[in-house]
Amino acid sequence: MSSTGGGWAQLRQQARSLETQTESLFHTYSQYASMTNIPQKPSEEEQRTEAQLQDILQKREALIAQLTRLLDSESALTSSALKQNNLARHREILQDHRRELARLKSTITDVRNKANLLSNVRSDIDAYRSSNPGATEAEYMLDERRRIDNSHTMADSVLSQAYAVNESFGLQRETLASINRRIVGAASQVPGINSLIGRIGAKKRRDGIILGSFIAFCFLMLLFFR
Repeated sequence: MSSTGGGWAQLRQQARSLETQTESLFHTYSQYASMTNIPQKPSEEEQRTEAQLQDILQKREALIAQLTRLLDSESALTSSALKQNNLARHREILQDHRRELARLKSTITDVRNKANLLSNVRSDIDAYRSSNPGATEAEYMLDERRRIDNSHTMADSVLSQAYAVNESFGLQRETLASINRRIVGAASQVPGINSLIGRIGAKKRRDGIILGSFIAFCFLMLLFFR
């Protein structure tokens, strides 16, 4: 019974190790499904990774078969529910990995077919242009016309924005002028306000004259004592 238990533990350890290797290979293999410039034909590395995945899946299937036979050889009393659950879990993971491999292969095939189709279309276009120089020149002129139209559209958009800004400034000037007229009109209606504003302006001018004279005097004294 101990040898049976030891064999079960050893086989389970191998199964878990192969499951980990499968996950690692999936990480490498899935990169081909997300390549932007996938080769037209599978590379040696891609073929080697796919072959390794197929080989590991077969080894895992053989290990599960051995685990099944080992569990069937045990009596009902010694066969635990834990072993049954472990075996079912290994089968479930194997099925998931088989489905994942099929999905990745299909995705890689679709990506490669689309890349090859685009490559063929570009090749056909290049061949057509080489055999029809006039068509190439006409296409070039159409491209130039589209670029010029785009430039005109952009210029019209910029001019429209400039006109809108200018109109906004005009409205703001009119608003400020209206406010100024209202203030002047209100000030003229208040008795003595114009006289007060005049005195304030005269005081500012007088202070400016005094300050200017003082600065000139200091400058002359500086020149005199140099």
